[in-house]
Amino acid sequence: MAGTGTGIVDATGTGPSPFETIESAEEFMHLLHGEIEKAHAEIEVLLAADERADSRQEEALRLVVHKLVQLKSHSDASQRILRDLRTLRNLLLR
Repeated sequence: MAGTGTGIVDATGTGPSPFETIESAEEFMHLLHGEIEKAHAEIEVLLAADERADSRQEEALRLVVHKLVQLKSHSDASQRILRDLRTLRNLLLR
């Protein structure tokens, strides 16, 4: 398996991982968080614009909103964990 010089090997063993550092994982989570918020806003617009939608479609859109809220919550928790890990790493490397 190919290494990255840091002892970290990606899942395929062929090259560097996009999550090689805590900072790169934080950047990814920040981008994901923004996309979740965009998707949530778009669905809310669809719900508000189409008041005469059939109940199945509206129910499905409301379920999408619920799942996006769950995903945002998990994203927030992941960002907090990554910050904690970065802080702990910095304390250990002093």
